[in-house]
Amino acid sequence: MGGHENAASSSFSRSFCSGFWSSALRRKTLAAQSDAAAVHGEVLVRGLGLFELILLGIGASIGAGIFVVTGTVAHDAGPGVTVSFVLAGAACVLNALCYAELSSRFPAVVGGAYMYTYAAFNELTAFLVFTQLMLDYHIGAASIARSLASYVISFLEIFSVFKGHIPSWIGGGKEIFGGVVSINILAPILLIIITMILCYGVRESSVANSIMTVTKVLIVMVVIFAGAFEVDVSNWSPFAPNGFKAIVTGATVVFFAFVGFDAIANSAEESKRPQRDLPISILGSLLVCATLYVAVCLVITGMVPYKFLGEDAPLAQAFTAKGLKFVSILISIGAIAGLTTTLLVGLYVQSRLYLGLGRDGLLPSVFAKVHPTRHTPIQSQVWVGCVAGIMAGLFNVNELSHILSVGTLTGYSVVSACVITLRWKDKVGSQSSRKRISSWHEGIISLVVVACCGFGAGLCYRLGASYIFLIVAIVIAILAAAALHCRQAYSDPHGFSCPGVPIIPIASIFFNIFLFAQLHEEAWLRFIIVSFISVGIYAIYGQYNAKFVSSDHSIIYHGIPSEAA
Repeated sequence: MGGHENAASSSFSRSFCSGFWSSALRRKTLAAQSDAAAVHGEVLVRGLGLFELILLGIGASIGAGIFVVTGTVAHDAGPGVTVSFVLAGAACVLNALCYAELSSRFPAVVGGAYMYTYAAFNELTAFLVFTQLMLDYHIGAASIARSLASYVISFLEIFSVFKGHIPSWIGGGKEIFGGVVSINILAPILLIIITMILCYGVRESSVANSIMTVTKVLIVMVVIFAGAFEVDVSNWSPFAPNGFKAIVTGATVVFFAFVGFDAIANSAEESKRPQRDLPISILGSLLVCATLYVAVCLVITGMVPYKFLGEDAPLAQAFTAKGLKFVSILISIGAIAGLTTTLLVGLYVQSRLYLGLGRDGLLPSVFAKVHPTRHTPIQSQVWVGCVAGIMAGLFNVNELSHILSVGTLTGYSVVSACVITLRWKDKVGSQSSRKRISSWHEGIISLVVVACCGFGAGLCYRLGASYIFLIVAIVIAILAAAALHCRQAYSDPHGFSCPGVPIIPIASIFFNIFLFAQLHEEAWLRFIIVSFISVGIYAIYGQYNAKFVSSDHSIIYHGIPSEAA
């Protein structure tokens, strides 16, 4: 009896593992994407033009940070913070070029990094990318909502009628139960308002984003021009008081001030001319943000010696010190507008990601529903608003800021790898029977080596190890890049084409993982834990509910190339 039970258990295990891997390694075909939404009969409306898309990217990138991060980093890097932003912007251009190619290649459906990964790698990897990104988005939205509530209270207290009369539980956060719970009433209210705007329609939410983004950009320009007349060029010397390493460290911090162009990629299904407008808006919004950041850095370090810059509100303090208090009020308004657009775009992106997974069956079908008249994924939108509202209203999520950015860097790295793998020519037919491994797997191994070298180089830099180890990591990454360049054949895609493939995507992967190594150790632990949980969710739900339809429909799955052979 026991033997039969053991045999049955062993048979079940083999069957489960076989089914799991068969499901996990499914991929979407490239031809499948153009009609993905049509098979559901529920589509989003194409209402976003080039100008709206550019403002969407700017709205996602420039929050209150332009008034704070610039000064706090300058406190360590000195006037060299300008170079920090240039370096970070250049690194983001590498990622933006990869996003621009894939947004042109997949112009018809939502999903962004998740969808690209699904087509280039497999179902399980795509789900892992989604969960890492979504945790960042959920925590980030709640954190931004609390910061926005705090800025609103601070702005109201400028007026004497409110000063000192607003209880902490309204917008500041009143801690109870030993700090486990932190009550904030205003943050959920703000989230409800923004969620209602997003549910009402993409045109209406785009108008709201455009108005607030234009407002904050105009305020930033006023700040720049007003500050330019107060610049003392002697404050720019010494330019790098703490050396080049402080500038590089500053670049790793301000890198995240540029993230936001992935929001544009997720608006593919709502863009009027996605194949043309998405690449232009991704690169255009990044250029505008970089220009504004650099200009603000030059002004703030020229107005006040870097040693005297405050930590909390350096730009506002700099103008107050010069007797320009009215500019400080403008900065407060700009910070509110900036946080509002960042929150609005963040919630918008989350709902579109949930919509994509709902359509694919990796999440319950309720997330795949689109309102027939409003043409917005109301269920998904309300869900992400509720999650953010509960977190923002009850917990001080700012304490979790050190575990953020994992999803962003993971998504960026995988997207860069997608550009390379989707360019490979004849992945299956050209394989030689004498080779122990296929060219596909050889290429994947090379990409993993590049990523490992990026992490190793980042650790060496972080721990102050000998430059010999850093050089070794870089040399190994260069050899892996050479293998990818010489041993793979690459095709040219239709639409926008990222230049310098595979070198630019490889450099992007290396730098992203280099930054990953600079994150808090708890962020690494979070990455591992979330990955294991994601695999469990996929094993229990995703693999059985993912939509599998015949080849005459719009969504098609197939095995990895080596399996197809």
